[in-house]
Amino acid sequence: MVGLIGKKIGMSQVFDKHGNLVPVTVIQAGPCWVVFRKTVARDGYDAMQLGFEKIEEKRVNKPMLGHFKKHKSPYYRYLKEFRLTIYKDIQEDEELNVTMFQEDELIKITGTSKGKGFQGVMRRHGFHGFKATHGVHESYRGPGSIGQCATPSRVFKGKKLPGHMGVAKVSIKNLKVIRVDQERGLLMVKGAVPGHRNSIVYIRKEL
Repeated sequence: MVGLIGKKIGMSQVFDKHGNLVPVTVIQAGPCWVVFRKTVARDGYDAMQLGFEKIEEKRVNKPMLGHFKKHKSPYYRYLKEFRLTIYKDIQEDEELNVTMFQEDELIKITGTSKGKGFQGVMRRHGFHGFKATHGVHESYRGPGSIGQCATPSRVFKGKKLPGHMGVAKVSIKNLKVIRVDQERGLLMVKGAVPGHRNSIVYIRKEL
């Protein structure tokens, strides 16, 4: 799926053509440039590597410096590869921007969710906890029994327990494009998008 790299600006609200108030997430979608173009003949599949946010040469490490120089490309802070099902005639050093999206189009957005630190089972997994009466003490928010006795005498992998919450890859499908601001390169989609303000998101066209 072809797409863009963007940056989440925050949330706002707009009025649609019927006068309804719609909550939207504002995304700085691109502009992105094609750094590397993969083809079926050479690489086995069609794809393009996009760069986002130009930076100075001193901000690039040596492996990436060689990659950029090999393809005679400017230096970018973020790189992301997108498989191509359309736009197969695109070449290196071409620019992609928010004009590739249209209002009322359904898109898929992938981002990293907000970090929430170490959390217990009630917040992390929605456990109900224990009663606060009839002899229950010092275990109101605990997970309860987690293992077995002699057989199998271990805790199974994947058991829902306290732990680190958030900072996970999250994809939201079928987000509706409400407005496209071509002058400022902004994309406004209905609903929430994973991540904090100024976090990087990947926007894909649902084909």
